[in-house]
Amino acid sequence: MTERADVGGRSELLGTSGPGERKASKVAIVGAGAVGSTLAYACLLRGAAREVVLFDVNKAKVEAEALDIAHGIQFTPMGSVGGSDDIGICAGADVVVITAGARQKPGQSRLDLAGATIDIMRDLVPRVVEVAPDAVYIMVANPVDVVTYAGLKISGLPDNQFFGSGTVLDSNRLRYLVAQECGVAVQNVHAYIAGEHGDSEIPLWSSAMIGAVPLLQWGQTVTGGMLDDTARARIAADVVSSAYRIIEGKGATNYAVGLAVVRIIEAVLRDEHRVLSVSSLLEDYLEISDVCMAVPTIVGSSGVGRRLVPVVTETERAGLARSAESIRSVAKRFGF
Repeated sequence: MTERADVGGRSELLGTSGPGERKASKVAIVGAGAVGSTLAYACLLRGAAREVVLFDVNKAKVEAEALDIAHGIQFTPMGSVGGSDDIGICAGADVVVITAGARQKPGQSRLDLAGATIDIMRDLVPRVVEVAPDAVYIMVANPVDVVTYAGLKISGLPDNQFFGSGTVLDSNRLRYLVAQECGVAVQNVHAYIAGEHGDSEIPLWSSAMIGAVPLLQWGQTVTGGMLDDTARARIAADVVSSAYRIIEGKGATNYAVGLAVVRIIEAVLRDEHRVLSVSSLLEDYLEISDVCMAVPTIVGSSGVGRRLVPVVTETERAGLARSAESIRSVAKRFGF
């Protein structure tokens, strides 16, 4: 089978594939900014999909991003990349990732972005759904929970088929900081951030584990202190503030979010039934309904499945309820 990279209407021969390859898969990324282009690059580096395409209204930008990646494709697992300002490039996609949205400025909260980004979705989402009605949709544009809820309603798709990246990245940030504090491999930290992808998010400390040890029973850390309320509060604050620090320093977050979203894409394309803290429509989840919010969720080929209910304290439950109300109140301001 011959693979080609289609850039600006041109085809570039990439090579041939051997026997035993996975079923061909296509990922369409809407938006060729810092996040979208990094995500395309990460998809090809990891071999997540056989075909990756970028759509953006900026023709010169999207074609340049695709061509730049295509020139290095011989160093990646076999695949192809294309870029276009024609929405038709998304046709036949198995997964559509929407990264297009208003850009977050230094000092601006994610919820401040809601109005401008929702206006973009009113025009964009119907056009993408028209050419890729069977795809699983992953919303990445911020504020992701509000925009996911609006996008779901605009799309008319089943709620399993349209969800947001949620706190997958936040949960990874939490695990990284806990691993650093406790002197263990990050892969052995099992902990989730739930709620809003933003200032009201909640670390689910009561269900967190390090290996087989409940995190609340860990005790002394590598610095000689205890993983007590003070240490956990500091870690939680660092998780929330980390994106703001990165945006202040370089203008955008793109590398870690690209890798996090590739992990979600892989869970869908490989039907992994992996538990990820994605943002989806909740109904009677710890008495929370009619809001898109991140909770531990089984993700597979049909999108989101069962939302898992971990052991939570009354403080965590109340925090999730407040986070849900914060998201819901913003959505209502924009007619959703």
